[in-house]
Amino acid sequence: MSTVTVDDVRAARELLRGVAVPTPMIPSRALSELLGGPVLLKCENLQRTGSFKIRGAYVRIAGLSERERARGVVAASAGNHAQGVALAASMLGCRATVFMPVGAPLPKIAATRGYGAEIVFPGPTVDDCLVAAQKHADECGAVFIHPFDHPDVVTGQATIGLEVMDQCPDARTIVTPVGGGGMLAGVAAAARGLAEESGGDQKLKIIGAQAKRAAAFPPSLAAGRPTQIEIEPTMADGIAVGRPGDLTYAMFTDLVDAVVTVTEESISQALLLCLERAKQVVEPAGAAGVAALLEHSYAVEPPVVVVLSGGNIDPLLLSKVLRHGLAGAGRYLVVRCRLKDRPGALVTLLSELAELGVNVLDVMHERVAARLHVEEAEVLMHLETRGADHSEDVIARLRERGYTLTLS
Repeated sequence: MSTVTVDDVRAARELLRGVAVPTPMIPSRALSELLGGPVLLKCENLQRTGSFKIRGAYVRIAGLSERERARGVVAASAGNHAQGVALAASMLGCRATVFMPVGAPLPKIAATRGYGAEIVFPGPTVDDCLVAAQKHADECGAVFIHPFDHPDVVTGQATIGLEVMDQCPDARTIVTPVGGGGMLAGVAAAARGLAEESGGDQKLKIIGAQAKRAAAFPPSLAAGRPTQIEIEPTMADGIAVGRPGDLTYAMFTDLVDAVVTVTEESISQALLLCLERAKQVVEPAGAAGVAALLEHSYAVEPPVVVVLSGGNIDPLLLSKVLRHGLAGAGRYLVVRCRLKDRPGALVTLLSELAELGVNVLDVMHERVAARLHVEEAEVLMHLETRGADHSEDVIARLRERGYTLTLS
């Protein structure tokens, strides 16, 4: 059974008044049309520090004794927990040291430093940081603030569940991104606890969404115990955790209905949908729940609440992910085109693309290369189209006109 009760979560909500903001919930017409029923987005990307993590970090540090706070706190994070711990520590008057992976997003590093934390980079993964942070805590006596596997952290994140049920009491499915599982375990404990208290509908489904390249929960649930996996590179760095927590795993088996995995393509398309249709800037990890609806719509029953867990994304990564999402939606093409190396050939090609309603974003014209015949040239083009059908039509028309195309 859950070690986090509804009364615990209510106490945490009182503690967080003036610290964490109750975030808005907005309807998504695009997702509602896809699922055939109401879909609402819980905008934790608009939370202080840009993610939900301030909730759990503050509750955990506030629960320390004065002597413990005097020794300082230490944390490990790809960025969002880092910011939450740094801000909470500064508000509560204690020193914070944060271990972050090499290559962590620069805006998250800058924000964490801006909140007053010292940063150490021990290795390439969050799991490397967890080991190094625990070692540092053991050596210097600082209190280790785990990003997900502690009752106080889970209780803080669970306050999202109270807000969700207040804002959408008739929700039938709640979907959240999952890394180590602290948020989903907390949301599930709060939502199911409220339902039990009120004697209400017990058919509420709680679903987690993990990046397919960093999905530790499915094999762990299959094995019947927390299992370490090798993480592959993923744009969803905020949920790239190689092993579930012992506490969160135990709570999942009792409270969570399913954990689904989502591809990089679905994550990028979800991020694009959030930006274009919901006007919400969301990081890849924060969009995993929306990606789950795009890939696994069969698994949910409206009304659905999806938590957008964070919005801390590097602008350079945002541009790359958006292009990835546009390509996945058939709205962005990278094409190599062979043509005759003669005056006017390139102008003719560009004119034909204009006639087809294509926006040419970039062109690289190459006339001398070992792969080309003497009379050939090759053009690498980045093209913007109106969608998958338009892209297919453009490719077919160009081939009908005698061009040799290679899609990148």
